[in-house]
Amino acid sequence: MNPGPSMAIQSNVLAVNRLFVAVHVVSARRAFCLLWKRLAEVIHIENESYMSYDFDSWREISELKTILDERGELEDWIAAINFDIEVPRVIRLLNYDRIPRFSVKFNRRNVFLRDENRCQYCGKRFSSHNLSLDHVVPRCRGGTSTWDNVVCACLKCNVHKGGRTPQEAGMKLYNLPRRPHRNPLLSNQLHTKKYSCWRRFLP
Repeated sequence: MNPGPSMAIQSNVLAVNRLFVAVHVVSARRAFCLLWKRLAEVIHIENESYMSYDFDSWREISELKTILDERGELEDWIAAINFDIEVPRVIRLLNYDRIPRFSVKFNRRNVFLRDENRCQYCGKRFSSHNLSLDHVVPRCRGGTSTWDNVVCACLKCNVHKGGRTPQEAGMKLYNLPRRPHRNPLLSNQLHTKKYSCWRRFLP
């Protein structure tokens, strides 16, 4: 089932530079703003060929698919006042040619994404509001707030571990924490068929 309009506007779009190298992931709302201002174009893969569309031509393609009832199950759609338009999967920034550095920002959201919302002690998945960050080596023992010392933990496991190391608490890590090689959001999306076309633009 396709998501509703409110969810579709928050769906993800890969932004690539003028050289077709992935830069970052933006929301559909941001992507449409860039398309409307003619700062970007849609890149759509058709029969192994890259096709480019500006906002107006992408709207025409969307309207034609609607008329012919050719909306795919994996597509997201936005209902505007007078027309429906498909959310593109990839946009190309027309005035951006820098090569991205691919450094991943260390923050709560990215740690949760890296660990796939899975408690690294009990191995169960939880919603974000039932998770916390845990320092493997506690800060009171000199532990640092870095990729290789912070993991996702459920509230129960975090309380049980307390100010101890996993060994002292008799707990085992599900995965050893490491710095991710690319944006965790990007890595997670690549595992879904919906965003599989992004692989073509990644090193």
